[in-house]
Amino acid sequence: MVDVARDGAGVPAARRSPGGRADVFDKRLDASAMLRAVAETGVSPFYRPMRAGGGEARVDGRSVVMAGCNDYLGLAHDPRVIAAATGALERYGASCSGARTLNGTLPLHGELESRIAAFLGTEDAAVVTTGLQANLALAALFGPGELVFSDAANHASLIDAIRLGAARRTVYRHGDAAHLDGLLAAADPHAAAAVVTDGMFSMDGDLCPLPALTAVARRHGARLVVDGAHDIGLLGEGGRGVGEHFGLREEIGLYTGTFSKCFGSTGGFLAGPAEVIGYLRYSARAVLFSASMPPAALGAALAALDLAQQEPWRRDRVLRLAARLRSELRASGLDVRDGVTPVVPVRVGDDARCVRMWQALLDEGVYTNAVGAPAVPEGGCLIRVTLQATHTDAHLERIVDAFAAAARRTGLPRETPPPRPAKGPAVGAGASAERAR
Repeated sequence: MVDVARDGAGVPAARRSPGGRADVFDKRLDASAMLRAVAETGVSPFYRPMRAGGGEARVDGRSVVMAGCNDYLGLAHDPRVIAAATGALERYGASCSGARTLNGTLPLHGELESRIAAFLGTEDAAVVTTGLQANLALAALFGPGELVFSDAANHASLIDAIRLGAARRTVYRHGDAAHLDGLLAAADPHAAAAVVTDGMFSMDGDLCPLPALTAVARRHGARLVVDGAHDIGLLGEGGRGVGEHFGLREEIGLYTGTFSKCFGSTGGFLAGPAEVIGYLRYSARAVLFSASMPPAALGAALAALDLAQQEPWRRDRVLRLAARLRSELRASGLDVRDGVTPVVPVRVGDDARCVRMWQALLDEGVYTNAVGAPAVPEGGCLIRVTLQATHTDAHLERIVDAFAAAARRTGLPRETPPPRPAKGPAVGAGASAERAR
């Protein structure tokens, strides 16, 4: 458990440097409501050592259901992915020891770039070391006198990229295309403009309103940039993300994405027009000044990209599990919003109750994510549940039962639930469910 007051630079207020100047090190973690709740309750949901795989994890010496991992397709621990990573490690070593532009480009980088571009149907792609860096690379696109319109719930790395760029940033209300339309209508009609949005938002698991956004962007001559970190590999008939999900792939001007969610590895990519990708390769600091994606991660990503396309049952399985979990939790009276993704957020409210709920769930044998501001609005804390294709029906029942017990233990307010539906056949019954096990 983290002692916020002691370990978080929680020194007495207004500490002074030796010369009497205010001290730049005088920062306090307990300015965060969530971390104050951690200190008050003695519960710490963060930085917990664990070993995960197959829908379960070892935490504090015991096995629990892992319901807080973004490995949606269950590929990070697939033996074929591990074998590919091991083969690349043995052939190329542990690191390239340099940036892509100098000595850090392997044949595997080019192969992965070609494969991503072919998968998404773009002219080109660039592979970078992390998904965060893929988004930070966008800063190079946003120049003086240009305009960027950003969804209020965008990922922190998109927000940072826009701040690092020289363009003027305007935030539109989350998922509100009408608000975006009004902002664009009031903006300089001659300035270059981009609309930047997550495809699937990581905390609530909701999707951007892509049909409405594309109509607005087209009407005002703005480019559309979509961060597909959570949806590429998962949504759409072929797993190509929100563009395919809505039948609007050709409307997305530029993608960013990561290999750390559906593709069992780590690393990031940008995909789009060849001229834009070429410009970013030589202009984006996040690309130029970082050691390149290491061989093992490249090997794993290439194998996982193959498997994600060859085994569509994984997408079907995890989406069906999530639909059933939403229904079961809502039937128990919990505040669960509608959605179509494997991210199932349960609204809790205040920070102290959220961390207590998290601990109660862990005590019941289920590991989840406790989420507070700034990832969600103040007072809107939630328990974020994420499912994987490798979860079994028994795992799902354990999650549902754990929530019922934890809600009773923490006094979580609940609505009077509707009658709980009778249990139907196992999710994904048949050959695909057997493979999922």
